[in-house]
Amino acid sequence: MADVTWPVAVAMNVAMWVGWSATVGWWQARRPWRTVRPTRRERLRPWERDGRWYVQRLGVRRWKHWLPEAGTWFGGLSKRHRPDDPDGGWERLAAECLRAERTHRGILWALPVFAVWNPWWLLAANVGFAVVANVPCWVVARSTRGRVEACRRRRPAHP
Repeated sequence: MADVTWPVAVAMNVAMWVGWSATVGWWQARRPWRTVRPTRRERLRPWERDGRWYVQRLGVRRWKHWLPEAGTWFGGLSKRHRPDDPDGGWERLAAECLRAERTHRGILWALPVFAVWNPWWLLAANVGFAVVANVPCWVVARSTRGRVEACRRRRPAHP
């Protein structure tokens, strides 16, 4: 562990979270949405029931409106409404949800770095912050993607 005072560690934490979050969000937004496809590990599982598990068990619809929508910050698209068909429609919305999942999961990858300069109690606070700030966003994106995929299966593709 680096020898820094706790106020310096807090300042470093804030700078790291802001910088890393912006970097991951920017990097995800650079990829053309038409190329965003789930990997095998990212596919929706049967137990998720097209996102309904998150709605029924975690009550996503009751609290999701409290979360910020930062999808547009780096050129992406808001996931609050389905884009019009010329803008990609259901396919674009599914891609944007997957991008959001990857962004919030990618932000969590920074956690081990915080062990370098933080005492254990401040590291624990950072873990708590990371979970509270990213897991709900990931859950909403995953739930929405499940519902979008179900809609895509029910509707015929447009030429």
